[in-house]
Amino acid sequence: MNKRLFSLKIRKLCTMLLVISLSAGIALPTKISAEEQQSTEQNIEKYTWNLADIYPSQTDFDKDFEAVSKMLAKISAYQGKLSKKTKFVEFLQLNETISRKIEKLSLYAHLKQDLNIEDKKAAHLKARTEKLVSEYAAAAAFMEPEILAMPKNKLNALKKSQYARYIESIVKRKRHTLSKKEEALLAKLAPMMNDPENIYNNASRGDYTPAVIKKANGKSIKLTGGNYLAELEHTNREYRKRVFKAFFTSYQVIKNTSAATLYASVKADELYAKARRYKSSLHAALSADDVPEHVFTNLLSSVNDNLHYLHRYIELRKNVLHIDKVHGYDMYVPLVNEAVAKKMKFPIEQAQTVILEGLKPLGKEYVTNVKYAFEHRWLDVFPRDKKYTGGYNTSAYDTHPFILLNYDNSLDEMLTIAHEIGHAMNSLYTNKKQPYYHSGQSIFTAEVASTANELLMMNYLLGKAKTDEEKLYLLNKQIDQIKGTVYTQVMYSEFEKAIHDKVRRGESLTAEELNDLWLKLLGKYHGNAYQTDEEAALGWLRIPHFYDQFYVYKYATAIAAAYELVKQMNEDETGGATKRYLQFLSAGTSAEPLSLLKKAGVDMTSPEPITNLLHYFGSLVEEMEQILRKQGKIK
Repeated sequence: MNKRLFSLKIRKLCTMLLVISLSAGIALPTKISAEEQQSTEQNIEKYTWNLADIYPSQTDFDKDFEAVSKMLAKISAYQGKLSKKTKFVEFLQLNETISRKIEKLSLYAHLKQDLNIEDKKAAHLKARTEKLVSEYAAAAAFMEPEILAMPKNKLNALKKSQYARYIESIVKRKRHTLSKKEEALLAKLAPMMNDPENIYNNASRGDYTPAVIKKANGKSIKLTGGNYLAELEHTNREYRKRVFKAFFTSYQVIKNTSAATLYASVKADELYAKARRYKSSLHAALSADDVPEHVFTNLLSSVNDNLHYLHRYIELRKNVLHIDKVHGYDMYVPLVNEAVAKKMKFPIEQAQTVILEGLKPLGKEYVTNVKYAFEHRWLDVFPRDKKYTGGYNTSAYDTHPFILLNYDNSLDEMLTIAHEIGHAMNSLYTNKKQPYYHSGQSIFTAEVASTANELLMMNYLLGKAKTDEEKLYLLNKQIDQIKGTVYTQVMYSEFEKAIHDKVRRGESLTAEELNDLWLKLLGKYHGNAYQTDEEAALGWLRIPHFYDQFYVYKYATAIAAAYELVKQMNEDETGGATKRYLQFLSAGTSAEPLSLLKKAGVDMTSPEPITNLLHYFGSLVEEMEQILRKQGKIK
């Protein structure tokens, strides 16, 4: 089970949907005026979270905390009595009350610490809530074994209640559910499962010192996860090379710590899977989403069968840039006129306007909800020292969604907003429609809502292109988006499977071994026109998702599903496809993920959606080549 979840069993608490900052975004050409920038700075508060929406005061937080502490004592009264339908329903009602309060408590503490890793009060609140969650899970550990010990006639009777889907999900885990004592022990050990990631976070955010380099104008710049890729868009190759080397070299100081924490995390994954009688941690992770293993293997094989499209794109980069080999620092510089690239900057207000226009195909109500989110501080927008890097969306059943960003007026960040808004609307629609036990989303389906928004934005902007240069820029961005979301994430997945396999065989994971594996995969995926750089060997160190076993493959399956659904919405003039999609957003966990997607119009048990998306990627590369040939920039 995903170690980021605070509860081992009852339900997922405060799941964060993190986004790797490799997907590319685009926006309509614009320039930031001095007046607009000044207006943004003067109204900074409206671009921060209002955590009072969760708890207006510490007193309110403490009140819920004490209420949960008292309710935990009531749980034991139900032990041994769940076979009685009335007692079972009473218990689930109590469990819901406790869970909903714990979600809010956990969310509040988590968000406060993400705003400042050195906030001692937030760290104290987080430690308190994690302890409370552990106590809760231990107190309720008897539930699943007791349910699974019931005779079939009792289980069938419970399945006829409003909790039918919840009961079915428990029964499916029967083979992997342990005795009451063993479940209680695992629940008590749950906080320790997070320790490798916590140590990694403190090393990468607290102990790590970002590199500082000088730009051509003499000004110094601190390289962070938020601005690094933007600096690699610079047209001066020597500057890009300096940025690349300085950025990766700065991680040398934490490479051994990071290798040790990743090794510990993978060992914990494999131990947990073995304890629950899964074949492997991959099997455990896929089972949590009701996803058969062939969906994962189809993805890897389909992408490997279509690497030639990516190799063709790398070759195109080499030809346009007139270089012998493409290096890591050559992968993000736009293959278009520099003047066009410079225009593609915009302030937060304009980014929001563009997003509202681009998402209009989803209907008036959807757009109105997005506008409300923008206007009511659902987003913490700008980077600050000690704030969590990257971006994510998270919420509790009884709160609105909260979106974390590190916005820098770049094109990529505009698309990140659209991505996270997709997650937020998914939560909003689900929580309005579904009861608590059917709320939330499988991560397998959740990423569909976010990547569909990205594809809709790209369709909108490509349709607005007026010149070949604008079209090239947008094509380049769309290609890079798919590259980052499919090829890159599947490379990560292949790396992840390899390190889990090594640990399961009893082998080690040193920094040198991780570096070697990473470089081999970089070479395979990027082809003969690409030159791997030794500094890039530390790329594995920058991926926090590896602490969530087999998470990242879902970005690739999600964009493939989203591509099929968006295509259907564009082709269906009756609006039926859009209606099905909005119903999908409202479905939560009311059915298995693959069933929900099939009802929406896409079959992810087939390799066809992946293959179709990669063929589309190939067509984008071909279209780009045709325009560049017409311009005489390539032969």
